[in-house]
Amino acid sequence: MIFTIFLLVQTALLYFILTHRSRSKREPPLDKGLIPWLGHALEFGKDASKFLNRMKLKHGNIFTVRAAGRYVTVLLDPHSYDAVINDTDCLDFTRYAQVLMDRIFNLRLPDHHMDKAKDMMKKQFMGMNVASLNNTVSRHLQALVKAEIPQNQKDWKEHGLFDFSYSLLFKAGYLTLFGGEQNNNSSDPSFVYEEYKKFDGLLTKMARGTLNREEKRTTQRVQKRLLELLAPAGLAEDSGSSPWLHSYRRLLQEEGADEDTQGKAILMQVWATQGNVGPAAFWLLGYLLTNPAALSAVKKEFSQISQMEPSETPLSDRLMNTPVFGSALEEALRLSAAPFITREVLQEKTLHMADGQEYLLRKGDRMCLFPFISPQMDPEIYHEVHHLHFINTFLYGSVKKDFYKAGRRLKYYTMPWGAGTNGCVGKQFAINTIRQFVYMVLMNYDLELCDPNAQMPEVNASRYGFGMLQPESDLLVRYKSRNAH
Repeated sequence: MIFTIFLLVQTALLYFILTHRSRSKREPPLDKGLIPWLGHALEFGKDASKFLNRMKLKHGNIFTVRAAGRYVTVLLDPHSYDAVINDTDCLDFTRYAQVLMDRIFNLRLPDHHMDKAKDMMKKQFMGMNVASLNNTVSRHLQALVKAEIPQNQKDWKEHGLFDFSYSLLFKAGYLTLFGGEQNNNSSDPSFVYEEYKKFDGLLTKMARGTLNREEKRTTQRVQKRLLELLAPAGLAEDSGSSPWLHSYRRLLQEEGADEDTQGKAILMQVWATQGNVGPAAFWLLGYLLTNPAALSAVKKEFSQISQMEPSETPLSDRLMNTPVFGSALEEALRLSAAPFITREVLQEKTLHMADGQEYLLRKGDRMCLFPFISPQMDPEIYHEVHHLHFINTFLYGSVKKDFYKAGRRLKYYTMPWGAGTNGCVGKQFAINTIRQFVYMVLMNYDLELCDPNAQMPEVNASRYGFGMLQPESDLLVRYKSRNAH
């Protein structure tokens, strides 16, 4: 008994020595929480926005917290973001990305060249090639929107707006990038979406390693089914999949990835390319439907385009000149885009803040920016921060880019697409897709809330940090064809 107690005491002492940490004068404020090792992990994961706002009130714009054995330094001063975003020597993006790849997709790519993969995406999603993508997704969207309700159907159809937006945009994006035409040997996009939706619903728990036993079985079953459905994607040149996907497959093969690993990498790309567009469109349409003045202004702008003489100019190009819609979209993204910008500290670094303060970052810690709190939801920057100001971004027809905090003009006043070398490559394609989708829905359907007094649902707080937020519940709408008599 005495020997057992001695061992327990020695183990506890060793654990304390290995995990004990105190703050030096040069480091950010340190908040370890009350629970050994776990620290603030539970509160951080449950509602990151609420937790980090509480830490900001307690410690200021920079602080270090303990979460599940890791120390995370959080920076919430947008004037100082460049000091993190532009440092590729001391701060690394890829290591944390690899951790998430393993946890979510059970994917390990030890010989993967991320720079090559990114260059491939740039060629496809930026420049001249994006026009072809816009035309293809437009064609799929038109077919899907028209198939949703026949023109001669007079009755209203009810649907949850989130599922409506997510499902249509997912199917259009899947057909454009992964599945080719619906009448070839590709998997039915509806089947893929139904399985993907189950996978996406458990994604945050996979990322945090908090799945229970039943959820683990569900994710294994769903992932297996998705890999079967995605197996043909990008294999054959004549499959109808995008040139980017064929190039990505070839890169994986050159790096020695087997078929199973390739399939997991394709699933990761499905989530990366389709996981944010549908939710973004939901928030935009929801804010418009609950803001009649904004909805009327956007419809008026769209009507001017629809009344134009038939033109060979693609719809995506005609929609570029829609400043009211652009303002509403930017505001909706400000209110609902909440990714973490995360870096691993590879070597000790002195962080120079915009206010002249300097802080030492420890090697092995993690660095995190959360633009959702600041600048996007900062009341010092935006008046009535929780409301959609669909026209405030524009002054006399020109884009407003002058926003201020602490008397200084902001470089980053909204950051839904990230920034720097790890900014979203598909940003313009995503914006064009949302533009076309919302245009087609508002011009083809009479769309309204089932309950005229309905308000926007609360967000699912567990999704903070993973791109676009998702609602805790859906917003019920009804719609019918505008041509029905």
